[in-house]
Amino acid sequence: MPSTGATISERDVGDETPEDRLSDLERRIAAMKEKDAPPPHQETHYSQAHLAWRMVIELVAGLGIGFGIGFGLDYAFSTQPIFMVVFTLLGLAAGIKTMMRSAQEVQKAATTETNGSVIGSEEKGKQRDGE
Repeated sequence: MPSTGATISERDVGDETPEDRLSDLERRIAAMKEKDAPPPHQETHYSQAHLAWRMVIELVAGLGIGFGIGFGLDYAFSTQPIFMVVFTLLGLAAGIKTMMRSAQEVQKAATTETNGSVIGSEEKGKQRDGE
């Protein structure tokens, strides 16, 4: 059979069933969509609202746990609400400490990200200047 210059896939098109051609086309379209798809928004960075809600939840959880422990101890020992007040204040302190730790993590990540881009631009400037 003389060569017509056609590729193998063009010559084999007549041998494929329409279902095979359709599934091949769908596979190629899916591969192109995956290649060009942007990364999910939440995987790239936390939004400010997400961070704010996280900190509020940490504070409320600390208060709730402290209140629960204090109320339980007051009930168990049949005392006035002294344990409830003490443990609620301890829960508040724990919630604030957790919030501060979260804020430091976010600040550290932002600083690292900013320093990386500044260092990268300084190195590009040195390369341009021939240093």
